[in-house]
Amino acid sequence: MTLPTETAHPELEGLGTYEFGWADSDAAGATAKRGLSEAVVRDISAKKNEPEWMLKLRLKGLKLFGKKPMPNWGSDLSGIDFQNIKYFVRSTEKQAQSWEDLPEDIKNTYDRLGIPEAEKQRLVAGVAAQYESEVVYHQINEELEAQGVIFMDTDTALKEHPELFQEYFGTIIPVGDNKFASLNSAVWSGGSFIYVPKGVHVEIPLQAYFRINTENMGQFERTLIIVDEDAYVHYVEGCTAPIYSSDSLHSAVVEIIVKKGGRCRYTTIQNWSNNVYNLVTKRAVAY
Repeated sequence: MTLPTETAHPELEGLGTYEFGWADSDAAGATAKRGLSEAVVRDISAKKNEPEWMLKLRLKGLKLFGKKPMPNWGSDLSGIDFQNIKYFVRSTEKQAQSWEDLPEDIKNTYDRLGIPEAEKQRLVAGVAAQYESEVVYHQINEELEAQGVIFMDTDTALKEHPELFQEYFGTIIPVGDNKFASLNSAVWSGGSFIYVPKGVHVEIPLQAYFRINTENMGQFERTLIIVDEDAYVHYVEGCTAPIYSSDSLHSAVVEIIVKKGGRCRYTTIQNWSNNVYNLVTKRAVAY
């Protein structure tokens, strides 16, 4: 006679259940427009007050996305309705540098995920938390800043480090690399930008956390990591989303450039619910 699984193997109890399937009330997400068009792409760029070259790159991405075929070498993706996706949701007007400054619902979400606790215990040297389309919380160790380490959201990096940004953005994964890289190039928002100067070792990890909250949300972060000669960094990212009856889309692009003698350890913990299409393009080049 076979014993029930929970009796024979108590360590397997709860296996297959998803612990992060709750959702917060989010007025911005609930009222966000659906659908993809040139007007949507222009609106995203305008809201971010981006330079003309980035708008042109976005429009090029949109054009290529429309031309490129859907990949057919893996899972069936025909169920994705791109006109039912919400491409941009701004949940807060200002990025917080203290967890207490976040809206209560968003703060409670990250509390339940344990992100503030990891920072409090100094398990990480910097934290970025993205909620929907934008990074809502960011902090970095002051000693790292003094050594010239840059760790910020990608939108801010475009404004504060335009030359460094433009030198590397889209060089490892070009706009037309594949259909979903083209889509990301058109509507990207948020993500992490990291630069580690020559000879600097970031011994404690930098962490980013990406949370989708709204049903039919599209999250399109763009991460760019540049590790200079003889430098080192460990970057850890995690992802979760609520369980809904209809699908959401996560389509990130990650580019990592490591120069001579440098090292980058990149860890990603994909913990999406089963109603999220996770279609990302990630690539690293080491010299």
